[in-house]
Amino acid sequence: MAETSRRVRITDVAKAAGVSLATVSRVMNGNATVDASLAERVRSVAADLGYSASPLARSLVLGRTQTIAVVVPDLANPTFQAILRGISRAAAADGYHVLIADSAEQVAEERVLAEETRRRTDGVILCAPRLAQDELAPLLTLLTPVVVINRGRQDAVPVIAADYRHALGGLVEHLYDLGHRRVAFLAGVARSASNAARLAALDDARATHADLEVVVVPSGVDFDSGAGAVDAVLGTGATAVLAFNDLVAMGLLSSLADRSVRVPDDLSVVGFDDIPFARYTSPALTTAAVPAGELGAQAWAALHALLTGTTPQPFVSLTPEVVVRASTGPAPSL
Repeated sequence: MAETSRRVRITDVAKAAGVSLATVSRVMNGNATVDASLAERVRSVAADLGYSASPLARSLVLGRTQTIAVVVPDLANPTFQAILRGISRAAAADGYHVLIADSAEQVAEERVLAEETRRRTDGVILCAPRLAQDELAPLLTLLTPVVVINRGRQDAVPVIAADYRHALGGLVEHLYDLGHRRVAFLAGVARSASNAARLAALDDARATHADLEVVVVPSGVDFDSGAGAVDAVLGTGATAVLAFNDLVAMGLLSSLADRSVRVPDDLSVVGFDDIPFARYTSPALTTAAVPAGELGAQAWAALHALLTGTTPQPFVSLTPEVVVRASTGPAPSL
């Protein structure tokens, strides 16, 4: 009984096949230098004995872990969850596992997590890193192979990004067409590249429409940030509000309801991202649908290319789609 329950070892395969341990190792790890007929004999013996290589042993032989790391700034954000889902599913299809690290919007922690996870994995995907460019660039050289999501072009590092500037511009045009001429923007994290893209879109809109006034209100990236900004928003006299993302917009909607401010009759509210809950708010939220799952899948494709010795596209840009719902309407008469 003890003999039949003992786990089959590589030495058992080598003895039964009449070959060395090194030959068995090369065959089981797909080394093409082994003679085809010999390799087939080893695989046949291994199958008969029920032998399978230990994942740890395989990693040691190949010098690979079959695991990648993804560093995100806020795992509670549904958009990052959707990006992670896109990465995980695509990576799993290629036989890779994903290690996730959340920096909790702490820039210093982001650098530490990136370096620590890279030591334990085959590559890293930095999802919307908050590091300033002069800090990000030298870090990327330490992390290679590495892919970045939602930043500008980087030297010798693939970037997969959503075109936030174009999409926010579309939302502004939607409000302008409804007659809104004084708009508030609830800004996100100042160091965020996507926040900078939104601000650039607002500059574009001001340049296009001389009669458009945009008031920037410092806020944040979560529900509480939006809820806490209600007094500042109402104090601007704006007839419409662009929130940094859907979570901020939802928080604002909640506080506006508490103040009996009617949306969109008194104030139009716009989000960004189109997270799954956006269509179920009251009223349903006008927003821009970010193709988060596709961002993740494309990021994995770029990293997989680096891991397999091929050349990925240096920069891929995906355009979010404006989704008009009930939270926006004509500007109220003055």
